[in-house]
Amino acid sequence: GGFEPEQRSADELAILFYTSGSTGAPKGVMVTHTNLLAGATSVASYLQNRADDRLLAALPLSFDAGFSQLSTAFAVGASVVLLDHLFASDVARAIDEHAITGLTAVPPLYLQLLATSSNTGKGDSLRYFANTGGHLPRSAWQALRARWPKAQPIAMYGLTEAFRASWLPPFEFDQRPDSMGIAIPGARLHVLRADGSRCAPDEPGELVQQGSLVTRGYWNDPARSAERFRAGPDGEPAVWSGDTVRQDADGYLYFVARRDEQIKTSGYRVSPTEVESAAAALGVPECVAVGVPDPLLGEAIVLVVGQTPAAAPDVETLLHGLRGALASWQVPRSIDHLGTPLPRNANGKFDRMLIRSEALRRHRHD
Repeated sequence: GGFEPEQRSADELAILFYTSGSTGAPKGVMVTHTNLLAGATSVASYLQNRADDRLLAALPLSFDAGFSQLSTAFAVGASVVLLDHLFASDVARAIDEHAITGLTAVPPLYLQLLATSSNTGKGDSLRYFANTGGHLPRSAWQALRARWPKAQPIAMYGLTEAFRASWLPPFEFDQRPDSMGIAIPGARLHVLRADGSRCAPDEPGELVQQGSLVTRGYWNDPARSAERFRAGPDGEPAVWSGDTVRQDADGYLYFVARRDEQIKTSGYRVSPTEVESAAAALGVPECVAVGVPDPLLGEAIVLVVGQTPAAAPDVETLLHGLRGALASWQVPRSIDHLGTPLPRNANGKFDRMLIRSEALRRHRHD
């Protein structure tokens, strides 16, 4: 007898993607077949992927953005080159060796790529390079565009719980270099107050996502699922991101802060991104701002700096520059210059939990 494949519903569980755990314990996100298909077709649509594309899978396939290189390519019949790399120079060489047309990576990898010689891979075949998984400093975007002038820069924002949320079209990059962009196809995005009402233009609020990309919740964790996966403003299912954003009058989104990363100091809530962006503008792109206990301030800000370019400012010069760029309560109390690459988690992002725990140990007796 012939083999009859088992009939499955598109809404059945297809895969578990675990969150990166950069700010807490990793959680298994329940992704359905519908989610996977919707994500693949959405990304292929806005990236304009075609059958003649060659995508480089430089991110772990256990990471939703890494797996997306496969699913997106499958959706349009494109090719994928799998790369288990040790060094950023391996990525640069692979782009030329395999005539890669599309690269998606996370900020630490891009910063490492910029630290490699420009002779290590020309990147002439690249049609686009996309960033996801965290904020990439404006200076890094400028350097990447100078390195790959033929390629289009694409900024993306998303959370594992809903795959991807927004993208910034390349033609808007010069006008809105700090924007998260607009909703991707298949996503409906809202900026809401704590009471669920809609925010006015440029008023900070929580980003809430609806649509076919929203997953089914956390594996074996009904309490956390109920907290994050609940009805949106129209009563339909939604995921509440926990990220504070604002939306301008033209509908473009801007990241403000991640709720579970905010540093509470001197009665203020400080977003690490604000401090890190200011440091990057002063020539220190590989850095993470964390809070450590302080008897007077509640938390004091510590800027942990990894490897720096040869032309980077010293600690005193950096502090002086930060005092000129930030409000007084945003200025770090101290700068920990490690001189070695900052630790990363399995998804290639900076491991904020580990970086903070090591900072707590160093500043235990301050």
